[in-house]
Amino acid sequence: MSGTLESKRGIKILVVDDFPTQRKLIKRTLLALGFENVKEAMDGVDALEKLHAEDFEFIICDWNMPKMMGIDLLRAVRADEKLNRMPFLMVTAEARRENIIEAAKAGVSNYIAKPFTVEALQEKMVDILTR
Repeated sequence: MSGTLESKRGIKILVVDDFPTQRKLIKRTLLALGFENVKEAMDGVDALEKLHAEDFEFIICDWNMPKMMGIDLLRAVRADEKLNRMPFLMVTAEARRENIIEAAKAGVSNYIAKPFTVEALQEKMVDILTR
């Protein structure tokens, strides 16, 4: 891991995805990158409950989910005075230009398409956390 991220290893990250396998994959990838404080949420509704109950510092979220889509969670986070500055990384199979533009307009910190590599996730994390 880059030296610029050493101080960020302890941040509390919330991984939001409706597929348990995908959540576990992202969590394992984050652990491999040195991030040890990673929690999971199964959809946007679950994520909002957790975001209001605990102090998270970073969100990694899927786009397509039941109950609340990732883009709607992003909008809810950006509209919440307590959460609106939190880094938000959208991880999704939705790589269409319109979706990227919509996420950018909604205030996403960065965007990564599935499938992704450990290196690609690390690059996005570095970009977001060292701004």
